[in-house]
Amino acid sequence: MSRSVLRRLGLCSALVPPLAALTACYVVPIDPQTGRPVALPPPQPAQVTIVQPPQAVAAPSTALPALLQARLYPLNDVARGAGLVSATITDHHSGRGSISLVYRGLPMQGDATRVDGGYAAYGRIHAEVLGIDGRDGNGRRGIANAFGSNGVSAQCEYRLTGPSNGTGACLFSDGAKYQMHFGE
Repeated sequence: MSRSVLRRLGLCSALVPPLAALTACYVVPIDPQTGRPVALPPPQPAQVTIVQPPQAVAAPSTALPALLQARLYPLNDVARGAGLVSATITDHHSGRGSISLVYRGLPMQGDATRVDGGYAAYGRIHAEVLGIDGRDGNGRRGIANAFGSNGVSAQCEYRLTGPSNGTGACLFSDGAKYQMHFGE
């Protein structure tokens, strides 16, 4: 062997023991004030965060509209000429609703509204149709107005004394007067 090769082998053999000693070492932190090794905290289990998929949010329940059936009984000659009338009041549970009926063969549509005991105009239709003050008595009060394509309109006042029971009065613009009864 050549001298340069031997020299390289000697150099390598001189480096192997210190390098081999380093492979088994690890670093321990030392407290600079005491010169002692610092105790490491025990290993903690890995934190796992479970992410739940978003849940579907249920829509707020909305009550279905209540349908109140009413029959209008004729009280004068004009109303008798038209006969018995059936009306449906749809209560949307918001103090407002709608009224629909067929008068003299033509449909009429309109609005129905609950009113409180202090509503000043309530009682006028009762007084004109039935001759009584409609403001007296218990129950939920309401007014309804409907209009037909033939130009005839109706104004009604009613008082509900149960979930679907009550009475009222209606005055049509052609002079017909009706007493209203709710219930099946």
